[in-house]
Amino acid sequence: MEYILNTLGNLVEQTAFLNLTFGNFIMIGVACVFLYLAIRHGFEPLLLVPIAFGMLLVNIFPDIMISPEEAENGVGGLLHYFYVLDEWSILPSLIFLGVGAMTDFGPLIANPKSFLLGAAAQFGIFAAYLGAMALGFSDKAAAAISIIGGADGPTSIFLAGKLEQTAIMGPIAVAAYSYMSLVPVIQPPIMKLLTTEEERKIKMEQLRPVSQLEKILFPIIITIVVCLILPTTAPLVGMLMLGNLFRESGVVRQLTDTASNALMYIVVILLGTSVGATTSAEAFLNWDTIKIVLLGLIAFAFGTAAGVIFGKIMCKATGGKINPLIGSAGVSAVPMAARVSQKVGAEADPTNFLLMHAMGPNVAGVIGTAVAAGTFMAIFGVK
Repeated sequence: MEYILNTLGNLVEQTAFLNLTFGNFIMIGVACVFLYLAIRHGFEPLLLVPIAFGMLLVNIFPDIMISPEEAENGVGGLLHYFYVLDEWSILPSLIFLGVGAMTDFGPLIANPKSFLLGAAAQFGIFAAYLGAMALGFSDKAAAAISIIGGADGPTSIFLAGKLEQTAIMGPIAVAAYSYMSLVPVIQPPIMKLLTTEEERKIKMEQLRPVSQLEKILFPIIITIVVCLILPTTAPLVGMLMLGNLFRESGVVRQLTDTASNALMYIVVILLGTSVGATTSAEAFLNWDTIKIVLLGLIAFAFGTAAGVIFGKIMCKATGGKINPLIGSAGVSAVPMAARVSQKVGAEADPTNFLLMHAMGPNVAGVIGTAVAAGTFMAIFGVK
């Protein structure tokens, strides 16, 4: 009988119930909300499902993120090794490879003015940087936080790792990916507030055809120009352009398929679960996290607004040929932001098709956010 009682007692001690804190229950609840939003309402489930599940796992079993140095047997937790790939900038760079292989850069090539809209939307990044400094964050921490304004999860992780801000990498990554997922919720009210019904109904001229040669030369030229000016952007810009060159060259179809499908989805699983696993209650439930989340939201709103306002300026300058709504797509959330521009434009006029026009600023925003990250690294002398 004593053996049975001891055995049962050991089993009870091994359960998670005795070790869960109130904070853990809060984070488990947040994870369940994220899963609900992803599964029931379709808020970017490819991002939110792995992030939420990683959040769930680490708050039930914290040792799933334990490092080898902390483990009694010298073997780290499963998600710790996934997370190391984030710190080494491997997973963010591979995400960019997949994005490049999946994305048509033709709209940006056909309308180079889109670069201006992509640049304007980066205003949110620098606004967040100043805001973070004002709230007491160090200059490097402020720079890492500010990239959330571009709604670019991989670049946020990349810069946080390069600037050695691993202590706040979890909140930064979760905020960035959450806002990427919530683009369809956050952007439309801002877009409608800053535009008139007439502006939203503007129909843009069909984009000119882009030759195959232009599509092949574009990633090569962008890589040379950007990486010569900011060599530290090579891991992100280089992988983005390599993926696009795979797509447009027409001679490596197998590599294109792998980068845009199998590899991309594997990386999303590894990156999403490891990002979610950084949100243990001890690390996540503090004032710094709240500040980061709020700064990210403000930065994203500023970036969206700046893109739309610059779109209005271009609309006036071109005599009403540019719909200001495409300026909101200047953030890096590809292709979600472009889809939102299309959706809001179609609500004003169902015959209005803005998707391809919005893809130009959207792609420009991806490049712009990577350039912003490279600029911060250059400022701080990081290689």
